[in-house]
Amino acid sequence: MSEDKKYLMTEEGLKQLQEEYDHLIHVDREEVKRELAEARAMGDLSENADYDAAREKQGQIEGRITTLEDMLQPGHYEIITKGENTGVVKVGFTVVVESLDNHEVNTYTIVGSTEADPLNGRISNETPLAKAIMGKAVNEEAEVNCRTPYTVRILAIH
Repeated sequence: MSEDKKYLMTEEGLKQLQEEYDHLIHVDREEVKRELAEARAMGDLSENADYDAAREKQGQIEGRITTLEDMLQPGHYEIITKGENTGVVKVGFTVVVESLDNHEVNTYTIVGSTEADPLNGRISNETPLAKAIMGKAVNEEAEVNCRTPYTVRILAIH
């Protein structure tokens, strides 16, 4: 992790990551150990698809554990608190925006990248849209810099 970049997350998001980490350590890791032992017991490992699959699964689990250990280390994350609505867009707030190109209105909650879920209206603070509207107030316009730039107007901030 970069020294100056912290993972932004809500209390709920932190709890979910801690639960995922515990599950990976105590359930998934133990399960893959059993799978590896069973595959080894079958004999020749050079042509053992079960062994190869278990090793691949083990690599994925250990990779995710390493990622979570970094994210959950004290000082590597910052808890988002919504705080008082000061009238400008900040992480943790829900924003209603209108695309000036097609007049489509959408509502987004700006969250840290670990909790982003665009299909459910939760966008990362690192997306072009979020970057464009951060610090803007209701009725202000922002140019969204992406492959096909577009302009939005902020209709509401909650």
